[in-house]
Amino acid sequence: MSRWTGAQTGPDRASAFSPWLHRFAIFTAISTLGLIIIGGLVTSHGAGMAVPDWPNTYGYNMFAFPFSKWVGGVLYEHSHRLMATFVGLLTAILALWLWVRETRGKERWLGVGTIVLVLGLMGVRALPVYLILACLALVVGGFSLYQIKNNFAALRWWGALAFAAVILQGVLGGLRVVWLKDQIGIFHAALAQLFFALTCLIALFTSRWGQERRAPALRDGDLAIESRAELELCAPAQNVFVWLLPMTTLLILMQLILGATMRHQHAGLAIPDFPLAYGKVWPPMDPASVTQYNQQRHEITAVNPITAVQIGLQMAHRLMALLICGAVAFCAWSARRRGWGSHPVSKLTISWLGVILIQALLGAATIWSDKAADVATAHVMVGALSLALGLILSIVVSRSLVWTRAVPAPEPQAVSPMTLAFQTGKTE
Repeated sequence: MSRWTGAQTGPDRASAFSPWLHRFAIFTAISTLGLIIIGGLVTSHGAGMAVPDWPNTYGYNMFAFPFSKWVGGVLYEHSHRLMATFVGLLTAILALWLWVRETRGKERWLGVGTIVLVLGLMGVRALPVYLILACLALVVGGFSLYQIKNNFAALRWWGALAFAAVILQGVLGGLRVVWLKDQIGIFHAALAQLFFALTCLIALFTSRWGQERRAPALRDGDLAIESRAELELCAPAQNVFVWLLPMTTLLILMQLILGATMRHQHAGLAIPDFPLAYGKVWPPMDPASVTQYNQQRHEITAVNPITAVQIGLQMAHRLMALLICGAVAFCAWSARRRGWGSHPVSKLTISWLGVILIQALLGAATIWSDKAADVATAHVMVGALSLALGLILSIVVSRSLVWTRAVPAPEPQAVSPMTLAFQTGKTE
């Protein structure tokens, strides 16, 4: 059965599975997760401003900073910068690889030249240049999303989107230091989670499974469906997975943004107990109560006082966690109830539920441990995994639905009385 890529402008080999490309995409995703872990340690240790200049490190070129000075918070922040540079380089190589595989002629060299030029401009190490590149990254990212919408199977645009995202992410991290804006840190943290999910999607699309499903496989004019379970999973337009999976993933993204907002308030634990909140189901948030909470604090690492808004954010974070646990559990139960126990989507939803439960436990442990750096960082890491799993499930199911909708519905054929009589006579 012949298969081909949806990228009509690329050579035929673009549809072939490349194990080394897939391995490199996995390595990029794993490296991105490592970068998120180091970034979590930076925030958990309050080391975001341990290096007050950017793109240099205490006046040194980042790559020439003496190892003897890697102490205290500088160790976390400088390691974060070096790891970010490494991930940016991996993303550039991945984008180049995908672009070269799917293009030829002028289009190929235009893309290659653009990526190389951007890498060269990043080496200029001047703030105005970085700001211009960040603005261009927004434009390229939006254009890539438009191209993906029109041709979902064109992996070169997924690579271009990842490259634009990593440029924007790096500049946001630097601006957080230069402009001393905690709000930028929130966007920086949220984009990091989305970027990791994007690298996981590219790793999935470059796998053998992804290559086989990049475009509909036609057989005798009809769409080939590999298993009846896959058809039953995605055929009904009213299937719960069509809307519940992306909605739950969106809730997880909102939850991660809430968490990033709280972490970048630098106020420590707004509520020091769990499952209750200051000994109550819902704590009072009037000015007198908030003043009392601040007077009774036993933290020595918090910089800013607690506010009523921060308490409200923490309670919203807890309620959102309950909602997400229920939604993911319903997804897993629904998949099992429909008899898809052996289907990959059912197994993924069970894994997703396990990750969510671990994430909830780590959230509680963050409070019980007085926001210990390693526990809080693990909470950030598992949050990134939960978002990536949700996005992968949403994409897999939605694309399967598109393919299944292309299956022509069998039309009943009229049988004449003479034909029916003839067939009946043959069986007697």
